[in-house]
Amino acid sequence: MSNHQEHSNFIFKIADRRLRNLFKPHEYGKIILPFIVFKRLDSIIVDKKDKIIELYKKWKNKSDDYNEIILNQLKINFFNTSSYDLKKLTQDPQNIKANFENYLKGFSVNVAEIIENFDIDKEINKLDKNDRLFTLIEEFSEIDFSPQKVSNFEMGLIFEELLRRFSELSNETSGEHYTPRDVVRLLVSLVLTESFEKLKSTSVTSIFDCCCGTGGMLSVAKEWINEKFDKKIKVFLFGQEFNPETYAVCKSDMLITDDNPENIKQGNSLDNDKFQKNKFQYMITNPPYGDDWNSSKKFIHDELSKKNNRFVGGIPRVSDGQLLFLQHLISKMDQEGSRIGIVFNGSPMYTADANGGESNIRKWIIENDMLETIVALPDKLFFNTGIPTFFWILDNKKSKKRKNKIQMINATEIYTELTKNLNEKNKEINEINQKKLLETYMDFKENEFSKIKNNNYFGYTRICVETPKKNLSEKEKNSNKIIPDTKLRNFERVPLDDDIEEFFQKEVKPFSPDSYIDQTKNAVGYEINFKKIFYQYKQPKNSRKILDELNKLESETSELSKILKKTIDE
Repeated sequence: MSNHQEHSNFIFKIADRRLRNLFKPHEYGKIILPFIVFKRLDSIIVDKKDKIIELYKKWKNKSDDYNEIILNQLKINFFNTSSYDLKKLTQDPQNIKANFENYLKGFSVNVAEIIENFDIDKEINKLDKNDRLFTLIEEFSEIDFSPQKVSNFEMGLIFEELLRRFSELSNETSGEHYTPRDVVRLLVSLVLTESFEKLKSTSVTSIFDCCCGTGGMLSVAKEWINEKFDKKIKVFLFGQEFNPETYAVCKSDMLITDDNPENIKQGNSLDNDKFQKNKFQYMITNPPYGDDWNSSKKFIHDELSKKNNRFVGGIPRVSDGQLLFLQHLISKMDQEGSRIGIVFNGSPMYTADANGGESNIRKWIIENDMLETIVALPDKLFFNTGIPTFFWILDNKKSKKRKNKIQMINATEIYTELTKNLNEKNKEINEINQKKLLETYMDFKENEFSKIKNNNYFGYTRICVETPKKNLSEKEKNSNKIIPDTKLRNFERVPLDDDIEEFFQKEVKPFSPDSYIDQTKNAVGYEINFKKIFYQYKQPKNSRKILDELNKLESETSELSKILKKTIDE
């Protein structure tokens, strides 16, 4: 068993031992994760603690900005001015709550913000009233999280492993803030593998998640790059998260793994973009499905009037903001080349007809040749939903072979069943499944799982077919215009690669000789019909065979009735 797994198991047992019957299992993480952070921070600054307190006493009454003085002089990212750490707190059991609060107040401003967003005051009171606070602190005080014993990388693995286990205990909220690691690994590999040669020639890169939750996608992406390139590339992680608690978890993860926690911002990415001037090389996210954006409506509509607004492709219906998040990411693509991986449900592929918001967004994305790949995933991959999901991969600098083409991958049957359900999740993408999918993607060839279509394949012209009105009013008779009968109005979809007039003459005119096309109402739309692309015709049964089966079934039913009647009579 690896070192990080041993630590994870040990801490999980602490949680079960000290929190059982006082908190519900899915609440354990809210308490345990902050304590992991506290212990790691104690371990990092233990050798500088005396100097920190000395500088604090010297400057606290002389400068309002003693935070910066201490950080700069000692060249550290945080500090704690309290005379306590978790070990020293165990020396005074009678005053544990007051001393623990003193300890928490001693942290520097950046850590204080994390603690505030953890919002654990209520839990601390509950622990103390039930005589669990001291025992919990005592347990954590014995753990050795010193950087000499546990590297930043291992610390991240411990944090991620426990976060996963605590998330899996929740029936309601796990899927909102935690994307299963098998899903994340697959998405990361699809986004980054295509850029392998580009990464090989760089020394620094950036990864952004606009709905970063607890930071899992960011940490897995960094882990992938570190493993492939032996930590030779400096990876800068950036994220924004709306939920205070998950924001605190993500920022804590950055702090204890020596990433920059200041690159994690809180707020709604749609109406409070904290990275307006930033461009990123890679962006990976799992935005909310089917969540309305009504609360952001005024801000977004106001932004539409600005020259460089993020939503130039269009605005989707208020009931679902998925395509707003995608446009938000597109606005942050670097002109030198960026790649995006995003998790969607099926709605963004087909909702709305030509001139509708979603169709216009698809049109803008595809006509600008940004959509590279769509992967249909198996159902039941997520903790709190069994709905089908899809990966969209975008690239504004496609490789030569992929230009003006979109690869469709049907991975709905590529999975491994779990031996035990994790709430809604009963399937996973294991390493073998991932390898198969990655090979299918990188081969870029057509087969039963992969189809490659030109961009135009997904577009159509919606033509308006009118038929002259026959029973005209006197006023209409005097008009020089042809008056259409609106009751007979019809719309037809003509594939972009087809000639509209030829289509009309062949498909419409024979059935409606008087009809004509109102060119002023024509509109171009785009739709991604995944089922149509992978549809496989099944030969229907022979009618004679069906009749024989029905006769056989009728005979069997009759025989069963006779047996039943005989049994009842006896």
